[in-house]
Amino acid sequence: MAGGKTSKKRKPANSSSGRSSKRGTRSTTPDDSKALVPRLALDDSKSSDIVVPRLAAKGPAIGIDLGTTYSCVGVWQNDHVEIIANDQGNRTTPSYVAFTDSERLIGEAAKNQAGVNSVNTVFDAKRLIGRRYSDSSVQTDMKLWPFKVVPGPTNKPMIVVSHKGIEKQLSPEEISSMVLTKMADIANSFLGPTPSRDVVITVPAFFSDSQRQATKDAGAIAGLNVIRIINEPTAAAIAYGLNQRANAAWGGAKNVLVFDLGGGTFDVSLLTINDGTFVVKATAGDTHLGGEDFDNRIVAHFAAEFKRKHKKDISGNPRALRRLRTAGERAKRILSTNTHATVDVEFLHDSIDFHSSITRAKFEDLNMDLFQKCIEPVESCLRTAGMDKAAVHDVVLVGGSTRIPKVQNLLQCFFNGKELCRSINPDEAVAYGAAVQAAVLTGVGDNKVRDLVLCDVTPLSLGIETEGEVMFVVVPRNTPIPARKEKWVTTVYDNQTSVGFKVYEGERARSTENNLLGQFTLMGVPPALRGAARIDVLFEIDVNGILSVSAKERFNGSTNKITITNEEGRASREEIERIVRDAERYRREDEEYRRRGEARNNLENYAYSVRSAARAAVWLPMADRRRVEEEATWVIMWVEGNWMRAGVDELKHKMWELERICSPIINGF
Repeated sequence: MAGGKTSKKRKPANSSSGRSSKRGTRSTTPDDSKALVPRLALDDSKSSDIVVPRLAAKGPAIGIDLGTTYSCVGVWQNDHVEIIANDQGNRTTPSYVAFTDSERLIGEAAKNQAGVNSVNTVFDAKRLIGRRYSDSSVQTDMKLWPFKVVPGPTNKPMIVVSHKGIEKQLSPEEISSMVLTKMADIANSFLGPTPSRDVVITVPAFFSDSQRQATKDAGAIAGLNVIRIINEPTAAAIAYGLNQRANAAWGGAKNVLVFDLGGGTFDVSLLTINDGTFVVKATAGDTHLGGEDFDNRIVAHFAAEFKRKHKKDISGNPRALRRLRTAGERAKRILSTNTHATVDVEFLHDSIDFHSSITRAKFEDLNMDLFQKCIEPVESCLRTAGMDKAAVHDVVLVGGSTRIPKVQNLLQCFFNGKELCRSINPDEAVAYGAAVQAAVLTGVGDNKVRDLVLCDVTPLSLGIETEGEVMFVVVPRNTPIPARKEKWVTTVYDNQTSVGFKVYEGERARSTENNLLGQFTLMGVPPALRGAARIDVLFEIDVNGILSVSAKERFNGSTNKITITNEEGRASREEIERIVRDAERYRREDEEYRRRGEARNNLENYAYSVRSAARAAVWLPMADRRRVEEEATWVIMWVEGNWMRAGVDELKHKMWELERICSPIINGF
């Protein structure tokens, strides 16, 4: 949403140094008896960037691109970034989690069974994390998801699943933590005896404060030490910059526009890159625009076609919609390289097969308004940075949805036919940059990256409310972070002893149309004529883009401070601790299930093997053959009916018993 207010509002986190004053929530200037208008701090030197030291060397930290539809993990090793493949050999892993009557599945296994277990297969957690249940985007998406979402405590969206026959409600942070755990496990399988729990996680540049906080919470639930949250397009720019260095293609400072269109989010960032220094000039985007939205249009198109042909409505059939979505997504990918794609789904609904096709032209027509919407943030980014599009040296494509020819065509036309940069892998670039940043922060990078300097910006303006619900900006959007900005306010009334502060993020002039982040009250203001008090308001934004606000009365030193924690939509410390315990229990259950499955397979394989051997050994006495066959058959039937209830030890004991009986007979021939 270029230059506009963010789309979500939050319930404030409350902090107070004492009892609130009903009259202390606004401030005025001496010239206005009704409005408390903050004034600039008298000492402009108080507005400055914070210099944050690098972390001490700790080992191989990893970088994770936590995507809406797919996630990717990388690590800096042997002087380069290694993008790590999962156990299926794929370098990206579906951000899917599924629950069955017997186990929990994550990644490829979860997505592969989505067609038969759609209501318990969760995806798109990134579109829920840090949001409220009542948010319009959540309400819209709920109509398209096969799984159920209900309102939880403090209006948090909770995902309802059935696991081992028990209904559970899970937060988006919990689902995301499971994906993060999977990605960390993939990395640690590669790293071997030197695993790491330190991680850099990427988020969309336009993620709000609550979404960033919730992502950090997901990392904590996964047992990871989140050393930094960085913006996805900035991470991709790092990948681009190092690639240019490696190819000796650097020729001084370059203005680079990163166009990052993924599965569920869209970001545009404009950077100036000079050797190892990356300075973000402006950022814009939409946290609810991506490949999933294009898929939705395809699904709606084919569902309407099915209804037209067969007079049957599949909108109430989650399994049919899931299968149609899978086929539609496959067709979308084909249309990136071909002009025509077929869709075939057997027994889609009421035993009716569905056969159809779609052309690239039709796909473009279905999504043209969304494709054109992608250009608006590009214009906003250039406008905010005060840069002409002719001054952009490279336009870098990131995210799988940038493979769509029409998206490329519109972007190329906007830049007057300029060739787009395709030198980096759009699926892996973000994880690549995150891995580089992880290496820099932990001191394990070589000279290629040790001098890397990253200067990111805050995507939204931050400020306080003044009289008349006016938004007074303290930190303008696109301010470099980390940052420290201070301004001062005064009182509204004579003898006022407390002042209330409401902290907002957004671009609207009216404060209530922005996102309320938190509020607090400063007590102990010396009684005086209105406008006489001087209260310094300090905004501090850390390297993760997370905000703290404090206020101090100059004359007597009264202070109060709030760290924006976004209590609504964010897990409390106690809830995080509970979820961590649950996550560990899930891990133990998964490991027990794996060990039980392994013991079951060993027992079953042995039973079938000795039974086949006995049947084939015609030279053995009939009584011996019959005994082996009967014992093996009994075990096979027992396994079939009891293996889910049996423990690993019991399965191993059955194996020992069967071997004890059969081995002497089998070894005899």
